[in-house]
Amino acid sequence: MAEKHLNIPINIKHKNVVLTLYGENSGETLIEINDAEENGEAPFQIKEGCYYEYKITNGFSLRPSEIVSQSKVNDSSGRISPNIYVGTLSIDVLDAEKLKCGEIKLEVQSVKTSYRQDYRHMLEEITEKCTELLLQHSAPVSQYFEVDFNADANTLYQRFAFIKSILESVEFNDSVHKIISAPVTRWKESEIIKDIRSVKRFNNSAIRQLTSAGNRVELPNQHPLKNRLQSVPSKIKVSNKTETVDTPENRFVKHALVSFQSFCIDFKTKLNDNNRIKNEAGLLIDRLEQFLSHSVFKEISNPTTLPLNSPILQRKEGYREILRVWLMFDLAAKMVWHGGDDVYSGNKRDVAVLYEYWLFFKLLDIIKEVFKIDSLATEKLIEQTRDGLGLKLKQGKFLPVEGVYISDTRKLRIEFSYNKTFSGDKPYPDGGSWTRNLRPDYTLSIWPYGIEQEQAEHEELIVHIHFDAKYKIENLQTIFGKDENLDDEKEEQKKGTYKRADILKMHTYRDAIRRTAGAYVLYPGSEKSQKQGFHEVLPGLGAFAISPSKSNNGSEALKKFLNEVVEHFMNRASQREKISLKTYEIYKEKKSSNLNENLPEPFGLNRNLIPDETFVLIAYYRKENWSWIVKNGLFNTRAGSRRGSLRLGPSEAGAKYILLHTIGETKTGQLFKVRDTGPRIFSRKTLERIDYPKDIRKQNQYYLVYKIEKTNNDEFIGCKWDISQLKGYKKGRGSALPFAVSLTELMQVKEKK
Repeated sequence: MAEKHLNIPINIKHKNVVLTLYGENSGETLIEINDAEENGEAPFQIKEGCYYEYKITNGFSLRPSEIVSQSKVNDSSGRISPNIYVGTLSIDVLDAEKLKCGEIKLEVQSVKTSYRQDYRHMLEEITEKCTELLLQHSAPVSQYFEVDFNADANTLYQRFAFIKSILESVEFNDSVHKIISAPVTRWKESEIIKDIRSVKRFNNSAIRQLTSAGNRVELPNQHPLKNRLQSVPSKIKVSNKTETVDTPENRFVKHALVSFQSFCIDFKTKLNDNNRIKNEAGLLIDRLEQFLSHSVFKEISNPTTLPLNSPILQRKEGYREILRVWLMFDLAAKMVWHGGDDVYSGNKRDVAVLYEYWLFFKLLDIIKEVFKIDSLATEKLIEQTRDGLGLKLKQGKFLPVEGVYISDTRKLRIEFSYNKTFSGDKPYPDGGSWTRNLRPDYTLSIWPYGIEQEQAEHEELIVHIHFDAKYKIENLQTIFGKDENLDDEKEEQKKGTYKRADILKMHTYRDAIRRTAGAYVLYPGSEKSQKQGFHEVLPGLGAFAISPSKSNNGSEALKKFLNEVVEHFMNRASQREKISLKTYEIYKEKKSSNLNENLPEPFGLNRNLIPDETFVLIAYYRKENWSWIVKNGLFNTRAGSRRGSLRLGPSEAGAKYILLHTIGETKTGQLFKVRDTGPRIFSRKTLERIDYPKDIRKQNQYYLVYKIEKTNNDEFIGCKWDISQLKGYKKGRGSALPFAVSLTELMQVKEKK
């Protein structure tokens, strides 16, 4: 029941002490629930991220902590700020001498209403994944259940949490009920003493007893057997068949339940009184006791062997699930996962961190499927430790899984990383961040097979795609907020309640981490949003809804996206490939050209005017040919291998301008614009037909001809350039040889006015 304020009685030294809580704002409710005990929770509940004022009976106070702050005016009042803490909050009550005299427990609820179910489901699935990894290291038949109860308390509770998630699963409980309602039976044969008159069938043993058994009765004279037997026994032993549930398979099920209960009992004895974890263990013990108290199990004896290869255990519904759970239980008791301390150490239940761990396994499954990564690549997730087999997954610790994607046309290196740090202190072209250290939750890195990651970074050949887990996001409106007023956003920033920080974090990853092509939020919702930077799947930003659910968790949308990423990488002519090449070519030189001259602005027809990539052909003309050049808008130069012929390279073929000079001229302003995409080949006879001057030499059969026009750019009108200062210029007779320079080089020899 939700209240605006809550009075909590505390029994201290037979005194009636009351703690009163008040929610500071609307929506910061206080709740007393009835099903708290069966869920292992405190009955008085508050919400994470909210703020509560408190007042306790005068003469008493609450011990200050990161969550509890006392008033400077009155020690008996103050503020409780649970922040992101979720779980049972134990607060010490102090007397007037500041000594502990009692304790109050508050349950901090998650803002997600489904956090109970989510917590159980995710922990169960993580347990399954961990046991699958363990099975890669050893066969299940070689495992023996053995737990060191002198181990570290956190490790013990981590193991108990794993096992609890298995035993509280819906599948486990359904399986036990199926076995109880329809157990496997067999016919059992036994001997009973029966009145001879009620025996309907006589076997060899019964016939022998007619002559040898005692306690005999004399047969009457009219009996058909009188001439052979004088008497018969009144009772004989006969075989009897009865249906029984005392089968090897049912013995195994009972043994499994007893093993589960024994573990919980032993675990409970190691815990202190009034401990939330002890209550959880007690509830689990009671649930197992309800199963074992059923009449079916009272008839079943203890097993002498475990029939693990029984077809019934391996195939029959209900039994196969119990066998699987027993194997998981055995392995889970051996698993050491120090990352679990972040989730449920002590009384804490951090569902957001658990969601982050759960997503790691979900993403790992999807990436293994999409990129066909061999399962051997995941074996490194498990390592031998001094206290068992350890899962290396831990928040803040870098954990990579590598593989190779092979298709018919391309091989790619794949690295899926958890907590990969991109350093902010590495200069370009090294990988990393532009500014400060950044560490996305998950990073998918893709680069060509055959080179190391460092080389791929230097040559702009690697692509990073980042994902961040955000359990507390409710819906896409929270992330994108399309209709939010920008003035309201400013106010939210001032208050520290900015709603769209998560999507801005994705922008940070996308823009700050070098070679990043995508950054996406993963949250437990129902909608997805995918924003493409251009018309290709990468670069992009967005959010995918991945919810803890066995039926439809939303992972299909993410899988579809990653399949599109694969198709994108198979396209060797993608725009992203072109951009990466241009980036590499532009930035591989540490020194850039310096050009501070008046040039045409690069828009419209001049959009592609980049001085370093705009080439000018420096060419010689005869004075007697000038009028023909101007009249026809054509300029020709010899083709072939003779001296004076134009050697046609990329710069000469792609020249956008031609600067003409004549004999004895080193400073010229005769700049023309090339109208076609390059020169055409004319024969000598073709030039003669268009009235070219008669000085064409007969030994020159072919000419390269440019179609030109006088440049009309204001920035070039009236300019002259000293071509003798250009690197390709040759003195004497060599001055007539054509050569090409960039517009940057040409503008550096421009005559100053």
